[in-house]
Amino acid sequence: VQLQASGGGLVQPGGSLRLSCAASGINFSIFSVGWYRQAPGKQREFVARISSGGTPTYANSVRGRFTISRENAKKTGFLSMNSLEPEDTAVYYCNILSNWGQGTLVTVSS
Repeated sequence: VQLQASGGGLVQPGGSLRLSCAASGINFSIFSVGWYRQAPGKQREFVARISSGGTPTYANSVRGRFTISRENAKKTGFLSMNSLEPEDTAVYYCNILSNWGQGTLVTVSS
Protein backbone atom coordinates (compact mmCIF):
# COMPACT_ATOMS: atom_id res chain seq x y z
CA VAL A 1 0.00 0.00 0.00
CA GLN A 2 1.26 3.46 -0.88
CA LEU A 3 -0.26 6.82 0.01
CA GLN A 4 1.13 9.89 -1.74
CA ALA A 5 0.17 13.22 -0.19
CA SER A 6 0.64 16.45 -2.11
CA GLY A 7 -0.59 20.02 -2.36
CA GLY A 8 1.11 21.65 0.58
CA GLY A 9 2.92 24.96 0.39
CA LEU A 10 3.26 28.45 1.77
CA VAL A 11 0.08 30.49 2.02
CA GLN A 12 -0.86 33.75 3.71
CA PRO A 13 -3.36 33.83 6.58
CA GLY A 14 -6.88 33.66 5.21
CA GLY A 15 -5.72 31.76 2.15
CA SER A 16 -6.65 28.35 0.83
CA LEU A 17 -4.98 25.10 -0.16
CA ARG A 18 -6.20 21.74 -1.39
CA LEU A 19 -4.32 18.62 -0.34
CA SER A 20 -4.52 15.34 -2.23
CA CYS A 21 -3.83 11.77 -1.13
CA ALA A 22 -3.36 9.30 -3.96
CA ALA A 23 -3.61 5.64 -2.93
CA SER A 24 -2.34 2.51 -4.62
CA GLY A 25 -2.25 -1.15 -3.70
CA ILE A 26 -5.49 -1.01 -1.74
CA ASN A 27 -9.22 -1.35 -2.40
CA PHE A 28 -9.65 2.36 -1.77
CA SER A 29 -13.42 2.59 -2.01
CA ILE A 30 -14.18 0.36 0.97
CA PHE A 31 -12.05 2.16 3.56
CA SER A 32 -12.30 5.46 5.35
CA VAL A 33 -9.61 8.06 4.68
CA GLY A 34 -8.19 10.28 7.37
CA TRP A 35 -6.07 13.40 7.56
CA TYR A 36 -3.83 14.16 10.50
CA ARG A 37 -1.28 16.89 11.13
CA GLN A 38 1.79 17.42 13.24
CA ALA A 39 3.00 20.88 14.10
CA PRO A 40 6.61 21.50 15.19
CA GLY A 41 7.12 20.31 18.74
CA LYS A 42 3.62 18.86 19.01
CA GLN A 43 2.02 15.46 18.76
CA ARG A 44 0.22 14.30 15.64
CA GLU A 45 -3.46 15.20 15.83
CA PHE A 46 -6.62 14.25 14.03
CA VAL A 47 -7.93 16.70 11.43
CA ALA A 48 -10.70 14.97 9.47
CA ARG A 49 -11.96 11.61 8.27
CA ILE A 50 -14.36 10.53 5.56
CA SER A 51 -16.08 7.15 5.67
CA SER A 52 -16.36 4.80 2.74
CA GLY A 53 -19.89 6.08 2.32
CA GLY A 54 -18.79 9.70 2.27
CA THR A 55 -19.70 10.76 5.82
CA PRO A 56 -17.20 13.35 7.12
CA THR A 57 -15.93 13.93 10.64
CA TYR A 58 -13.90 16.98 11.66
CA ALA A 59 -11.81 18.18 14.54
CA ASN A 60 -13.38 21.15 16.27
CA SER A 61 -10.43 23.32 15.31
CA VAL A 62 -11.08 22.95 11.57
CA ARG A 63 -14.84 22.45 11.34
CA GLY A 64 -16.38 25.02 9.03
CA ARG A 65 -13.04 25.84 7.38
CA PHE A 66 -11.87 22.48 6.03
CA THR A 67 -13.74 20.07 3.77
CA ILE A 68 -12.78 16.44 3.29
CA SER A 69 -13.83 14.58 0.16
CA ARG A 70 -12.93 11.56 -1.92
CA GLU A 71 -12.99 10.37 -5.51
CA ASN A 72 -13.05 6.60 -5.48
CA ALA A 73 -12.56 6.19 -9.23
CA LYS A 74 -9.21 7.94 -8.89
CA LYS A 75 -8.38 6.37 -5.52
CA THR A 76 -7.76 9.86 -4.19
CA GLY A 77 -8.78 11.71 -1.08
CA PHE A 78 -8.81 15.48 -0.69
CA LEU A 79 -8.67 18.06 2.05
CA SER A 80 -9.78 21.54 1.03
CA MET A 81 -8.59 24.11 3.52
CA ASN A 82 -9.98 27.64 3.64
CA SER A 83 -9.47 30.58 6.00
CA LEU A 84 -6.10 29.21 6.95
CA GLU A 85 -4.52 30.42 10.16
CA PRO A 86 -0.92 30.36 11.34
CA GLU A 87 -2.00 27.67 13.82
CA ASP A 88 -2.72 25.39 10.86
CA THR A 89 0.98 25.24 10.04
CA ALA A 90 2.00 21.58 10.17
CA VAL A 91 2.95 18.53 8.17
CA TYR A 92 -0.29 16.94 6.99
CA TYR A 93 -0.54 13.17 6.66
CA CYS A 94 -3.19 11.00 5.06
CA ASN A 95 -4.13 7.68 6.59
CA ILE A 96 -5.94 4.50 5.60
CA LEU A 97 -5.99 1.73 8.20
CA SER A 98 -2.40 1.47 9.47
CA ASN A 99 -0.94 3.08 6.36
CA TRP A 100 0.43 6.61 6.29
CA GLY A 101 1.54 8.91 3.52
CA GLN A 102 4.85 10.72 3.67
CA GLY A 103 3.29 14.03 4.65
CA THR A 104 3.03 17.39 2.95
CA LEU A 105 4.07 20.64 4.64
CA VAL A 106 1.58 23.46 5.02
CA THR A 107 2.97 26.79 6.17
CA VAL A 108 0.62 29.66 6.93
CA SER A 109 2.53 32.88 7.29
CA SER A 110 2.56 36.45 6.09
